[in-house]
Amino acid sequence: MPGGRLTQQERQQIALGLADGLAYAEIARRLDRPTSTITREVMRNGGPTSYRADLAHRATERRAHRSRQSTPRSPEALPQAHGRDPEAVREYEEVLTTVFMQSGMPKMMSGVMACLCISDTGSLTAAELVQRLQVSPATISKAIAFLENQAFVRRERDEGRRERYTVDADVWYQSMMASARATSMIVETARQGVGVLGAGTPAGTRLENIARFLDYVSESTARAAEQARAILHTAPETPPDTTTA
Repeated sequence: MPGGRLTQQERQQIALGLADGLAYAEIARRLDRPTSTITREVMRNGGPTSYRADLAHRATERRAHRSRQSTPRSPEALPQAHGRDPEAVREYEEVLTTVFMQSGMPKMMSGVMACLCISDTGSLTAAELVQRLQVSPATISKAIAFLENQAFVRRERDEGRRERYTVDADVWYQSMMASARATSMIVETARQGVGVLGAGTPAGTRLENIARFLDYVSESTARAAEQARAILHTAPETPPDTTTA
């Protein structure tokens, strides 16, 4: 399997594959590359609908140039438990960070969220996040404040009274409910606008339609989150033991 950076020709093949509606795994197979490489390449360069081979190639060259001029991040991957490949874990962390960014989450917040999600404890201290992401404590503090506001993480203290930031199963439920509440506020404000601009006017009709649409989405999101909440606390099934006769 080839290594190193993607070539411009490979990026053109990625663009063609996306245009043909191919899955990342199929594009990776045709290029004899890991699927994670293709996923990271596409997601950090506009996503599947906006990927452009020439723009992606130039962006990569610019990033490489900046990297050579700046202090490099430690090349050593952190030791891993459970026999995991440290390089594979670090690569996956980068992919997950990029996907969070594509969903609208700022870069540093995405990095913190990815670190928390792939940790076995689901909990890290500020010092641990600083070490993993090679940024300042102030940067971590700002990222945590953003994630807390979105109900993605919560704070707790361990036995040593150190503050830890945690992402457990239920924060996904809480985040969905927070999103539903935020959408409900938009609904309420849009309907206030109908009263100001006048029902039946073009602007008033637009706001009323927005309110009706988002009201339906908000209620559906909250209802679905309630119905599916138990899934977050369900232990995975233990695979059958095939070693015994």
